[in-house]
Amino acid sequence: MDPKESAPALVIGGPTASGKSSLALELAQKTGAEIINADAFQLYRGLPLLTAQPTPQELALAPHQLVGEFDPAELFDAARYLKIARERIAQSWAAGRLPILVGGTGLYIRAVLYGLSEGLPSPDPALRLDLESRSLQELCRQLINLDATAAQTVDLQNPRRVIRALEVCLLTGRPFTSFREPAPTKRPTVGVWLSVERGELHRKIEARAGQLFQNGVEEEVRLALPKMGINAKQAIGLREVAEVLEGNSCRETAVERIVFATRQYARRQETWFRKEPALKALPWKESMAFCLDLLSAGKR
Repeated sequence: MDPKESAPALVIGGPTASGKSSLALELAQKTGAEIINADAFQLYRGLPLLTAQPTPQELALAPHQLVGEFDPAELFDAARYLKIARERIAQSWAAGRLPILVGGTGLYIRAVLYGLSEGLPSPDPALRLDLESRSLQELCRQLINLDATAAQTVDLQNPRRVIRALEVCLLTGRPFTSFREPAPTKRPTVGVWLSVERGELHRKIEARAGQLFQNGVEEEVRLALPKMGINAKQAIGLREVAEVLEGNSCRETAVERIVFATRQYARRQETWFRKEPALKALPWKESMAFCLDLLSAGKR
């Protein structure tokens, strides 16, 4: 496979704490590649611990793009990510470096691989401010009034997704669910998603959460919280750490809640990646060999 011709980039996906970043970094060091982040929360600066961004030492080992680059007040959706990611991917190829797209935000990866449905409007900052000031219950009620099908297709517990769906309805005068994702075009395998045994993944999630407070996440959140917009506020662990800062919870309870929320998120990620035919599910070691084989096949 020649990745430049058959896909925009070599892709590494998978659930949180599965080892995606370490695999991408080792591959980049072996091949001279450049890493392009596809995690919705690692885009933001000021949250390196909470969003498990690569450390400064890791960032120094290979070129990285879209890690900690954007102000946490900025709005992001798949359309904006697609535009920026494609620009960075093109720059990587132009510089003679393989782009490795790595992250756990399946929607962003799918956007890069297949594009997005036509006609979706860009976020409207003024409308967003109005919607963000309202309760989730009120937003859900209005969304369902405008688009009854949205109750089955939109995560009504996720304020960011509810606001985006409602925003589309209000800006276009059409139900959000009338905008269909483009049918995935048939692609050869363009990468992997890391499949980790459930018990091992849970241990990794627990270990990561257990280190947060020791590493200084409270100060990180204290400084970042006043600057955060609705996208960044959805980062797992933010609410739990904020409750500790407010004196409404203790560290031990916060860690337990972060572990629970992260496990739930990891299951949703696995469900998403299982439906992506262009990525092969493999454990870490097999993934390394498989990706190297993909790249070497393109050079023959």
